[in-house]
Amino acid sequence: MKRASPTRQRLAALGLFGIPLLTYPLLSLPDGNLGGIPVTYLYLFGVWAGLIALAAGATEGRGK
Repeated sequence: MKRASPTRQRLAALGLFGIPLLTYPLLSLPDGNLGGIPVTYLYLFGVWAGLIALAAGATEGRGK
């Protein structure tokens, strides 16, 4: 059986890490407003931006 590349493994782990962060139980925890913006929105877009940044770091070339 052929083993997956390390980049592919990192992205799969990142996906498995990100799914629970974006599901209902954790998404419902933040409550209130911060500067007139609902904290749930800040949480949602903060997690989303963080996952994108981690995915970019995982796919970055390693000293080619």
